[in-house]
Amino acid sequence: MQAKSRYGAPDAQTAASTNGHSPATDGQPRPNDGVAASKNGNGAHPLRTGNICERLYYTSTRAPEFIDITDDVREVLARSEVQHGFVVVFSRHTTAAIRINEAEPLLIEDMECMLARIAPAGVYYRHNDLTIRTVNLTENEDLNGHSHCQHLLMGASEMVPCADGELMLGGWQRIFLVELDCAREREVIVQVVGSA
Repeated sequence: MQAKSRYGAPDAQTAASTNGHSPATDGQPRPNDGVAASKNGNGAHPLRTGNICERLYYTSTRAPEFIDITDDVREVLARSEVQHGFVVVFSRHTTAAIRINEAEPLLIEDMECMLARIAPAGVYYRHNDLTIRTVNLTENEDLNGHSHCQHLLMGASEMVPCADGELMLGGWQRIFLVELDCAREREVIVQVVGSA
């Protein structure tokens, strides 16, 4: 699985990585866990809103599939040169979600099973009934009512604070693109807002 930024450079994707840091399990803060003090006397950072929005592209292989995009998001943050602010990660799809959770393989299997229980693929959805549906039809229409229903509970975006140029994720938190439909191309927007 590869991500491709709008700059065209392939980004290596490392599932379940902790980016070289050991997860904090003893309650002690790691370097960069605190929000840094402001750079001027009035407590405000000037906002940097330049060229700090990128599109990342992924190819899913199945559904549901949890694709760990954390390292790709970190690379966008690094390129932005923003030190303090937040990062928005947004899926441009109604059947592919963005969620933060733990990259533990058995937990991912549990989450996949949970999605299937909440909105199983093999039951009747009006969205899939092409004898009555008349809106937003395409030539090769997917019968994916279950994917839309699952997405409703998951959401299209996450916002993560950053400090000292690092994502302020917890020890086990990872950012996932969650494929809910079928193997296909997906697009994720990463926007960084903050101060240099």
